[in-house]
Formats: sequence, C-alpha cells, structure tokens
Amino acid sequence: MVLDEKTIEEILEYLEKSINNLAKDAFGNLELEGGYQEVEEFLQNQYDIRLENLLVAKNSSTHHLESNMKNKIIQKKQKVFDSIFKEYKT
Repeated sequence: MVLDEKTIEEILEYLEKSINNLAKDAFGNLELEGGYQEVEEFLQNQYDIRLENLLVAKNSSTHHLESNMKNKIIQKKQKVFDSIFKEYKT
C-alpha cells in the first residue's frame, strides 16, 4: 500500500515520541555494557524496527515507499538522533 504524506508524518511523529521516551529511559539507566555507544546503536536499531512495524500495521513497508518518502524518513531520523545525542552526550 502506498502511504500518503499525512500518514507518514503521523508515523514519524509517533516514532519520535516513542524513541525520545526510550532514550530517556536508556540514558537514565545506562546499564548496557558498551555504555553510551551501545545505547546509541540500540536506539537506532529500535527506530528502524519500530518504523517497519508501524508501516506493516498500515499494510506497507519501507520497501514500498517512494524515494521522496524514504528521504523524508532519513532526514527525520537524523534530526531526532541529533537532538537526542546532543541532549544526552556528556
């Protein structure tokens, strides 16, 4: 299924909130052996997994998205993680 711009935006907003909450918990507890770097990798993996799950719930996937939608997702992901890493980097 091809998703429209509004649906993608809703998914990205939900995903941003979800990852920000996860980052708060992860950096607040920094229990992973690899420390900060491992938390970064964990969060980025979670973003990709959650994105795909949200798309599947809409009968789509990253493979079905048009290139402009993929670019939008990549840009949004970069903004989200720039903000998170800036906030939690010590």
